[in-house]
Amino acid sequence: MSNQPRHVAIIMDGNGRWAEMKGKTRTFGHEQGAETVRAITTYCAQHSEIEQLTLYAFSTENWKRPKIEVEFLMKLLERYLKSERSTYLEGNIRFEPIGDLSIFSKSLRNVIDDVQNATSACNGLVQNLALNYGSRDEIVRAANSLKNTETITVESLSAALDCTHDVDLLIRTGGDHRLSNFLLWQAAYAELFFTNTLWPDFAPNELEAIIKKFKTVERRFGGLA
Repeated sequence: MSNQPRHVAIIMDGNGRWAEMKGKTRTFGHEQGAETVRAITTYCAQHSEIEQLTLYAFSTENWKRPKIEVEFLMKLLERYLKSERSTYLEGNIRFEPIGDLSIFSKSLRNVIDDVQNATSACNGLVQNLALNYGSRDEIVRAANSLKNTETITVESLSAALDCTHDVDLLIRTGGDHRLSNFLLWQAAYAELFFTNTLWPDFAPNELEAIIKKFKTVERRFGGLA
């Protein structure tokens, strides 16, 4: 029996470089990257085997970027969520944010809450959008929430995380070969695929090809075949 890509996670890398290669501003690359998010999410919603899609949108380290770029990303995120509300509903997609949202503006948090509430009854694909997310921060927050527990177990810690589902397939675009503090716990036994394709150029047909390769991998989870 072939592997099932029930939970696909993607590190969306390369927006800025893609734009710079075209002589454009980095913000132009982020706008095109948002279009790719829509295309990939729609593909996954139509893929019968994919139940969860987790996208690394903004990390806890991304605040180090130039202020003007960060401000643009916040505005782009708010605009994207407002415009995609209908896409989520029409595609039966449930939107779930993961990460520490407390640092965001009240306006952005309200939009996040609105889309999350509006799609709460959708029972197709779950799109987890990682916002102000860092895996170390997630694990620390989860551990602190359990500090009055007599014994912390693998199961109890897993349940306390923002994202409670193990990753089957983790993809990084943009050519770098690292996890960048993304889903370190959940990806313990994920199959990792890296592509040189920059995120704005990452299309559903390339994702489909990666899934086909993933299905042929022998997954042993520390045991023997």
